[in-house]
Amino acid sequence: MALKVGIVGGGQLARMMIAPAVELGLDVRVLAEEHGMSASLAATATGDYRDLETVRAFAKDVDVVTFDHEHVPQEVLRALVADGVAVHPGPDALQFAQDKLRMRARLAELGAPQPEWAAVSDAAQLQAFLDANGGRAVVKTPRGGYDGKGVRVVSSPEEVADWFETGTLLAEELVDFSRELAQQVARRPSGELVVYPVVETVQRGGVCAEVIAPAPHGAARLVEVAAEIGRSIAEGLGVTGMLAVELFETTDERLVVNELAMRPHNSGHWSQDGAVTSQFEQHLRAVLDLPLGDTSPRQPWAVMVNILGGPATDSLESRLPGALAAHPAAKVHTYGKAPRPGRKVGHVNTTGEDLDATVYEARAAAAFFAD
Repeated sequence: MALKVGIVGGGQLARMMIAPAVELGLDVRVLAEEHGMSASLAATATGDYRDLETVRAFAKDVDVVTFDHEHVPQEVLRALVADGVAVHPGPDALQFAQDKLRMRARLAELGAPQPEWAAVSDAAQLQAFLDANGGRAVVKTPRGGYDGKGVRVVSSPEEVADWFETGTLLAEELVDFSRELAQQVARRPSGELVVYPVVETVQRGGVCAEVIAPAPHGAARLVEVAAEIGRSIAEGLGVTGMLAVELFETTDERLVVNELAMRPHNSGHWSQDGAVTSQFEQHLRAVLDLPLGDTSPRQPWAVMVNILGGPATDSLESRLPGALAAHPAAKVHTYGKAPRPGRKVGHVNTTGEDLDATVYEARAAAAFFAD
């Protein structure tokens, strides 16, 4: 009988787990928030992931529950564990991806390199932090932010006065960085752990636009340090499944941790076509406690370019023939989402031996889907 994997959340990450699940002979099931979502091909239930009874009914006949996002409430997760359901990543680990204040405090205990930070509950506390950190800071809502949402760069407390009404905020040093990197790690419950090559990510408007794997100009020591940071966090937090550690490389060549994601992540989409084992297959292996796959790149370079927004005048599908004809080596992945400004509706992967040519092919293929 096939192993049954239940994925809570019907977005594109769940969608991209379907193909490797089929290849591994797994029975994949999805609890989607509503009909017609990206992962509707495997949606066996529709409902509110915040409702315990909805999630409990979905989980009752699967071998493991995992996630497309980190937003399932702790009380729901802990109730599933109390019911005897295998939940990966579990609530004890997932809490640090759900709450940035908890993340910062725990990473400090683990000795992970971080920006200067503080929990600030009012304008006076934020002003004190600004005064101690050059007059500007990054302020984040502890919960719910992603793709630039819930993040503001401020020089006065008045700029987040509305946020103080919701509770304590996270203030962080405005890091002087030269580029952004991401380190992915996979860990299974029995403790086996593998790392992927550290990659460079390019952000535009707070949203990941491009990824280059491996990170260019990555000195051997930088690669080692990034991998060690990823390993220590995965083990220290008890992560099971995929972990993405978003990093800043500072202008004085240090690495500091920006944020964490405990699921397949945009920074790992390149692995679908550029690694021996994609992050989506790896996540499934990990949460089922199966032996982990080889993370080696298939070619010297892999590039991922997100399709953001999509065409306003027609559909992605109508642009597909032109893109495939012009760039037959490019791999186009669409998410089944309606175009909308700034929305991630797909991505393009390319691989090759020459970095400039590989970047060009990915950008040129993705450009077919923009107006």
